[in-house]
Amino acid sequence: MKKALIIVDVQNDFCEGGALAVPGANEIIPYINLLMEDNQYDQIILTQDWHPANHKSFASNNDRKVGESIILNGVPQFMWPDHCVQGTFGAEFHKDLNREKVTHVIQKGKNTEIDAYSGFQDNNHFMKTGLDDFLKYNEIQLVEIVGLAMDYCVKFTAMDAAANGYVTCLHFNGSRAVNVKPDNGKDAIFEMVQKGVTILG
Repeated sequence: MKKALIIVDVQNDFCEGGALAVPGANEIIPYINLLMEDNQYDQIILTQDWHPANHKSFASNNDRKVGESIILNGVPQFMWPDHCVQGTFGAEFHKDLNREKVTHVIQKGKNTEIDAYSGFQDNNHFMKTGLDDFLKYNEIQLVEIVGLAMDYCVKFTAMDAAANGYVTCLHFNGSRAVNVKPDNGKDAIFEMVQKGVTILG
């Protein structure tokens, strides 16, 4: 069975000191590096949040406060601080993440009008990123997922992987939650399990 590792959004803005830092984010990087060393993956894929500066998910572009919600093109949108703006340091992958074995990069969130948490598609399910095509072309059947943040981009990437027919596993120790609300991380685990994702220690 061919397998891929999908590393979700290990970018400076989601790590310590970043514009949208996930608590404990830096702790997962050595774990992810070990996974890449110890396991023989057929493909190792990075996803990268890659927002234009005028992205509508940014509170600053809607005269809103971070943490508020609006309806954006028919779907609820949480208002985030500006983050992972194309071409900025914050959008770059963290320097400690070993990228020697990476075979493919998927950029997402490039459309100003709609956010994209999942590595597979935008939140409206209008536009695919090409990740599913890439995995199918390379005959991948099993995906293992790590990265940031467990309750947003990791969760939606994992659930889309399962929905697209891949055997899907999340490395719990390779992910951290934003926890805008205290139970978001726990709820995300429960939601993923319900959708057929296996949680690995």
